[in-house]
Amino acid sequence: MLDLKSLVRSIPDYPKKGILFRDITTLIENPEGFRESVDRLANMHRGLGITHVAGIEARGFIFGAGVAIALGVGFVPVRKKGKLPGETIGQNYALEYGVDTIEIHADVLNQGDRVLLVDDLIATGGTALAAVSLLRRTGADVSHSGFVIDLFDLGGAHKLREAGVKVEALIPFEGH
Repeated sequence: MLDLKSLVRSIPDYPKKGILFRDITTLIENPEGFRESVDRLANMHRGLGITHVAGIEARGFIFGAGVAIALGVGFVPVRKKGKLPGETIGQNYALEYGVDTIEIHADVLNQGDRVLLVDDLIATGGTALAAVSLLRRTGADVSHSGFVIDLFDLGGAHKLREAGVKVEALIPFEGH
């Protein structure tokens, strides 16, 4: 097994001073690391009756699409407002300085669907919690999530667990 953590580059003071940015581009640029991270996320969720993988824009698309292919299920893009054609449903969520909205297609999920939420990283959990709320509004069951990185001391994984979502992460990092 590869040491996936060693393939993640840490960039100090990005995007602003005091932040230590965990950059997954070095992981996905490594073919073995990318393949293994997708395989591990998929294997953690086999046998759960997952019908769809939902990936959060934008890096969640990278891993989520791979996991969906590995599991043989459909992929649901969770996008920023105004990026999807056709009828959508949206969910607002708080940012540090304001509010943003994520959307999915209104007709993509139904009651009885079991959705796995995937993203590259869980930090404070705001976007992931909004995605869970949005996906659940369709009647779908969202009780599992997978992340490449968990910035565990920022508390997002804990918040998801409190919302009834099991959290699996490949790489733990301290958050800054």
